[in-house]
Amino acid sequence: MSHSLKNAQLLARRKLRVRKKITGTAERPRLSVRRTLKHIYAQVIDDSTGRTLAEASTVSLKVDGKNVDAAKQVGIALGQRAKEKNIAKVAFDRNGRMYHGRIKALAEGAREAGLEF
Repeated sequence: MSHSLKNAQLLARRKLRVRKKITGTAERPRLSVRRTLKHIYAQVIDDSTGRTLAEASTVSLKVDGKNVDAAKQVGIALGQRAKEKNIAKVAFDRNGRMYHGRIKALAEGAREAGLEF
């Protein structure tokens, strides 16, 4: 078994463990974060209806997503878009990733924009 395959399996296992506990509702939607090597994506999801309520990413903001500053910009943009739709509280879904670096910066940016989680 290759090293990267093992890491992918471990990430998938962590992701499922987190998703068992976190679901988005209309009152408290889920803020889901997806990180790739080049970009970072975040969306606010109502799992009861299966709809994305707000989204932001380094692709939509047209910034290089490889650094912490870009992740913070995405968090701020997502927080502002969520506030426009009267969303104040969210459940944070880090998708099995550790809470540091770009994931932490995005969360801090969203909190600065007024989201509570």
